[in-house]
Amino acid sequence: MIEQSKEVLKNTFGYDNFRPLQQEVINQVLQKNDALVIMPTGGGKSICYQIPALLFDGLTIVVSPLISLMKDQVEQLRQLDVNAVHLNSSLSPEAYGYNVRQVKKGKAKLLYVAPETLMMDRTQEMLSKIKVDCFTIDEAHCISEWGHDFRPEYRQLAEVKNQFPDAACLALTATATPRVREDIKKTLELSDTEEFIASFDRDNLFLKVADKEDPLNQVLDFLYTRKNQSGIIYCLSRRQVDELAFELEQEGYSVKPYHAGLSSRQRAINQREFIRDDVSIIVATIAFGMGINKPNVRFVMHYDMPQNIESYYQQIGRAGRDGLRSDCVLLFSYSDTQKVKYFISKKEGNEQKVAEKHLDALLKFLETRECRRIPLMSYFGEKYPNEECGMCDNCLSVDDNVEDFTIQAKKMLACVKEAGESWGKTHIINVLRGSKAQKVLENEHEKLESHGSGKEWAKGQWDQLIRMLIRQDYLSKGEHGVLQIEQKAEGILKGNENIFGTLDRTSTTMTTEEESRVGSEVEANYDEGLFEELRKKRKEIADEKGIPPYTIFPDTTLLEMAYYYPKEKEHLIALYGVGKVKLKKYGALFIGVIKNYTREHSIKENKGSIEEKVKEHAEIETYIQVGKAFNDGQSIEHLSEEHGVKDVTILKHLKDYLQDGHELRIEGITEASSLSLRQQDEVTKIYDEKGPKMLKVAYDRLNKKIGYDQLRIMQLYYMASQEK
Repeated sequence: MIEQSKEVLKNTFGYDNFRPLQQEVINQVLQKNDALVIMPTGGGKSICYQIPALLFDGLTIVVSPLISLMKDQVEQLRQLDVNAVHLNSSLSPEAYGYNVRQVKKGKAKLLYVAPETLMMDRTQEMLSKIKVDCFTIDEAHCISEWGHDFRPEYRQLAEVKNQFPDAACLALTATATPRVREDIKKTLELSDTEEFIASFDRDNLFLKVADKEDPLNQVLDFLYTRKNQSGIIYCLSRRQVDELAFELEQEGYSVKPYHAGLSSRQRAINQREFIRDDVSIIVATIAFGMGINKPNVRFVMHYDMPQNIESYYQQIGRAGRDGLRSDCVLLFSYSDTQKVKYFISKKEGNEQKVAEKHLDALLKFLETRECRRIPLMSYFGEKYPNEECGMCDNCLSVDDNVEDFTIQAKKMLACVKEAGESWGKTHIINVLRGSKAQKVLENEHEKLESHGSGKEWAKGQWDQLIRMLIRQDYLSKGEHGVLQIEQKAEGILKGNENIFGTLDRTSTTMTTEEESRVGSEVEANYDEGLFEELRKKRKEIADEKGIPPYTIFPDTTLLEMAYYYPKEKEHLIALYGVGKVKLKKYGALFIGVIKNYTREHSIKENKGSIEEKVKEHAEIETYIQVGKAFNDGQSIEHLSEEHGVKDVTILKHLKDYLQDGHELRIEGITEASSLSLRQQDEVTKIYDEKGPKMLKVAYDRLNKKIGYDQLRIMQLYYMASQEK
């Protein structure tokens, strides 16, 4: 069954590897054992029951209070040729009847159902005549009165569970404190051995709390660098939602409001336009977002303070579900605290006491000067293992003091000039950072003196400097975003003038999760023009089918297409998120876009890279062979030669082997390191302090004197030593 589940993961869903805990939970369910699963939003909860559903003979029931989520999940599964249906009050009599017939005939593999629909006599009678293999309860925290979203009808699900004694019961939630977890287990009669708790840490989310001083301009400044990105801005009142949405629309942003004062029809229209990328930004009260499974939400902003820390965690969880970096910014003012206290005062008895405790926990998070992940994860009963995460405002210790950027400005202006003032910011930044991207090589810009002169700065820092130079009239943007030097810049180029300013260093960090999902090289050097063409094609197909664009391919897949330029189906299926079903449905359409684009722009296939990607894809299980051979005495260098891959690929295989529960030969790892014992000790101390995932932090702390290859070897050594 384990091998079958891996085949379904790749062939149906298009993923090469399970995320943490998914495989363990799936194995538990396939053995018809019950389980309580606590997994953060975006952690892949749905896979835990969808894969078993495709392997079981009978029906999998999924109970959810969120009609929008049901529709979304069913639509995504249908795109994968999986027969899934839902039953709830939103359906027409004809659609409801059709779905019931699909269940009765045994054609439906998954049935999504609202709790009130499940409790109806006719539903109970129908299900009593059907083989049910899995009974799944989504948003299981609704069972507990200690949770932030208690629903009395959820308490009755324990009785329904007992009607399916031969079915596995799977309870899932993203937000559950230890007390809530105990309440769920007690109600559903689950034991401690049936509890699976993933980390609450979403390490691709950047967390920031800013003093609320001039909120409208703070929002506009934030959005200035995020044109066309999808995001949600939360406000406490309907009036504030309408006012902010109006102001943003006046500034030219694609935005819609969402609150209970709008008609249900208008709310549905606004939500649908956001999901389908017709609208970039939703300004909403807390009513928005439950059940939204839009993976490319790049930011969540709180214009006002949320009512409790669980709501905050759930709301920021709507960002970055595709694993790419996303920003979560909260504007905090103590006057907002009084508004929340007013709402709490309207509650009674125990409900009021619980709400007050939740507010205290939120204030602790907002006021902390330590890493923000420490109080956030502590609230959910998890100890954050590091002192710093490198992905919050406190850890980066943003310094607003004015700095001298003359040297960097001179490098930037010299690069623009040397490249003929004919290129946009992305290309110029790539040249400065020494990229070997296709456009750089085709135009022989790797031969420019400026090439690689700006490696000391991240892409985001150069991006901010360009905006600073434009604001101060040293640079201007011409047609198609081409950067052009203004007369004023001559003083800097000749060394007669200095330039001062501030950079927000919180926008320049890339996480380990993000690197692993699409690769730092891909993210830094993808072809933006091709990416936009692929997005247009995806939107065109989605509009024709009446479905959200991300159900076709997520942004992570399009990024890889725009980097590798795959022109054959065997190349395309090696990319993230491409399985056999989607390859058959959409492969030719996207390959057509890539071929047209590369022909028009005289671009060759990124051949070496795509062939290596195909080789990695074809050898998904290679990590087991590599791990065994390594423990038998073969070196990392020998294994890379034998398999025809780079050392970094062998290190990844060994890391996978280690994380699969095996031990590794420590001396074999240290043999691969070229660092002195003193340098090894320095790296180990940083990993002790920061944790082994934060390679970028270690690289910076060591003044960029130790390269990433050696840091990865020491990362493997550190992790293997911890397992001993």
